[in-house]
Amino acid sequence: MSEELLRLSKRMSELGLCSRREADEWIARGWVRVDGKVVSELGTKIYPSQRVSVERQAAAEQSKRVTVLINKPVGYVSGQAEDGYQPAVVLVKPENRWADDPSPEQFHPTQLRSLVPAGRLDIDSVGLLVLTQDGRVAKQLIGETTEVDKEYLVRVEYTKPGKLPDSDLKKLNHGLWMDGKPLLPAKVRWQNDDQLSFTLREGKKRQIRRMCDMVGLKVVGLKRVRIGKVKLGDLPVGQWRYLRADEQF
Repeated sequence: MSEELLRLSKRMSELGLCSRREADEWIARGWVRVDGKVVSELGTKIYPSQRVSVERQAAAEQSKRVTVLINKPVGYVSGQAEDGYQPAVVLVKPENRWADDPSPEQFHPTQLRSLVPAGRLDIDSVGLLVLTQDGRVAKQLIGETTEVDKEYLVRVEYTKPGKLPDSDLKKLNHGLWMDGKPLLPAKVRWQNDDQLSFTLREGKKRQIRRMCDMVGLKVVGLKRVRIGKVKLGDLPVGQWRYLRADEQF
């Protein structure tokens, strides 16, 4: 079967070198080589078998990019400001940095440039939110093929008489449909009488609240406590810290 041509930026993203946007920046700067030759024209297409390499400047630029973890309070949106609510990125300032942040990284205002959420957390939810300048992190957490799971603690009230049947708890784990598609299997278990732990590998809009609604549960509090191997831990509400060099999702 003959190979199909791919956009160079898409191929670089597939190879895990960077995000597509970063790839376009690097191509324009002459930092990308295909089979040893510099390619500086945006939109260039290559075959998957061709060898892609990047100059040292690209790796140096990427190493300066930071990833920040915030314990988002209620009332802040994850991304762009909307309906008069502020985006969580406004919390990233020196006075809100966690005093116990173990990272040696020094804060600099340039770190706010292109600092975007890698995943969303509803305005009325709290807990771990990741903001990053690094396209590789964003792709790992929100790419279509992400394998990174996320854990939430969800305080609920049952809106029907009695308690939630075991059969409905099983449905929360696997068997519900949303937006015309079956949901991926989840891990849902009771933590105590009024709190469930949800572990998901996907993040449809207001997914947990909608799942709960389907089985007669009303969500009264929702907190994200883990993304992959990175935990919220003791990070106080409204404060932030840097992702450490030795931490990986």
